[in-house]
Amino acid sequence: MAGLGPSSTDNSTAVPTILVVDDSKTVRRTASGFLSDRGVNVEIAVDGFEALAKVVDIKPDLIFIDIMMPRLDGYQTCALIKNNAQFRDIPIVLLSSKDGLFDRARGRVAGADDHLAKPFTAEQLAQAIDKHTLETAQSNND
Repeated sequence: MAGLGPSSTDNSTAVPTILVVDDSKTVRRTASGFLSDRGVNVEIAVDGFEALAKVVDIKPDLIFIDIMMPRLDGYQTCALIKNNAQFRDIPIVLLSSKDGLFDRARGRVAGADDHLAKPFTAEQLAQAIDKHTLETAQSNND
């Protein structure tokens, strides 16, 4: 990440922490494996409530959230995070088997930064990490 100037809170060489929120054990395991292979720190949450607690505890660099979860769905979880001044700058990518225009629009209304259709590939996760962690690093240095 050359070219980013130093600051008093310089994280430019730090390994990003990614939070994966999904009620499916298979999706959590798959995403965690892809992300660990990429060399990032991976945290897991099984639902929106656990995700909110983890966001407060670890303040991740990027969050992948499944839309369809019991109790607190991905839209609600995203909106709660984005409506908090302390956490609103954390990029959120919604994960969904629904990839229609309505689903993407509803995600934007909730504050999501991006949308990724399931099943996703390791390359798609890597592109999302590059896109959103670089954008965050650059905006923090502006």
